[in-house]
Amino acid sequence: MNSQMIESNITNAVKYLFDEQIVLTGITEYGISWEEMLNGEVQIPQNGARFDITFEGNVIGDAIKGVIKGTDYLEIRTDGKFMLHIQARIVTDDGETIAVKETGISTPGDNGIARLNLNMDFYTSAGKYNWLNSKQVWAVGEVDMINGLVNMKGYSN
Repeated sequence: MNSQMIESNITNAVKYLFDEQIVLTGITEYGISWEEMLNGEVQIPQNGARFDITFEGNVIGDAIKGVIKGTDYLEIRTDGKFMLHIQARIVTDDGETIAVKETGISTPGDNGIARLNLNMDFYTSAGKYNWLNSKQVWAVGEVDMINGLVNMKGYSN
């Protein structure tokens, strides 16, 4: 199979699922100030840094709509890479609950905007949303670290 056929198969297999629009609602600091870190006033310690960041927002797609709330148990490495460990839940517009586990990386830029790349796993016993249980979803987006706003899009095959 040549590279054009592989790229075509990948492009045809990828489907847009939803948008997420999220607001960061709280930050727990573990010995280093989030604000001072963002402003470059302190460096990441030799053993890295840890923050628990709570969030909430909306999931908007053709097959799923609802509110998402959760926590990112964020680890920041000394090289500046953000390692994301997210536990959340979606309550759909029709009242069903879906557990969400996300892992990924975020790479901050000099302008306060960070690129976001996530792998997402879902679990629910709600029949209408069982299709999510077997999906490996990945999301890409941006984080406005100054204003605490996140916008991303979820995709699957």
